[in-house]
Amino acid sequence: MNAIESLKWRYAVKKFDDKKSLTKKQINTLKDAFNLTATSYGLQPLKLVIIDNKTIQKELVAHSWNQSQVVDASHLLVICIPEKYTSEEVKKYFNLVKEIRNSPDTVINPFQEFLTAEIEKKTQEELFLWNKNQAYIALGNLLTVCALEKIDSCPMEGFLPEKYNEILKLDKHNLTSTLVLPVGFRAQDDYMKDLKKVRKNVTDVVIEIN
Repeated sequence: MNAIESLKWRYAVKKFDDKKSLTKKQINTLKDAFNLTATSYGLQPLKLVIIDNKTIQKELVAHSWNQSQVVDASHLLVICIPEKYTSEEVKKYFNLVKEIRNSPDTVINPFQEFLTAEIEKKTQEELFLWNKNQAYIALGNLLTVCALEKIDSCPMEGFLPEKYNEILKLDKHNLTSTLVLPVGFRAQDDYMKDLKKVRKNVTDVVIEIN
């Protein structure tokens, strides 16, 4: 399948086959895809929690509007962002730039100083919203990669972050859950799987300026 056919194949799965599991290779592909997601300034203010534990998944169902996909899916992906974000992350990023690219300080320092100032002048609320936007970019990337790899998925905003944080002990990592993505394989009796995709015409959503 080409990319467009894969995106037509994708839908938000309502019922997963709880007998099927992703392979280690497929999980590694999703890990790499998450890590390669574009983020603002390349700072990657995100973490991905991968849950392959039916006991935990079952516990989380009650805090996910009782959506059974959370436990029936092969794995549950939780995209997280920092509770508190500081300019120390900028320093870490540019240390990595030096390590990987061997870039000289004369090239790095002006941009590092700019980014440090940008972050330090923002409130924690502003930084939280900024980082949350990055989480949606990562979700979109994962959805596309899942489609290309024939992995079924169901993006979710309908869950209680504070309960996820508590159960997954995310506070120990200065993290809060932002988005949830069960992944696996559609059940053959999922009523959604053979329905036609409902989308506007391309001409209704695209404006071309020549």
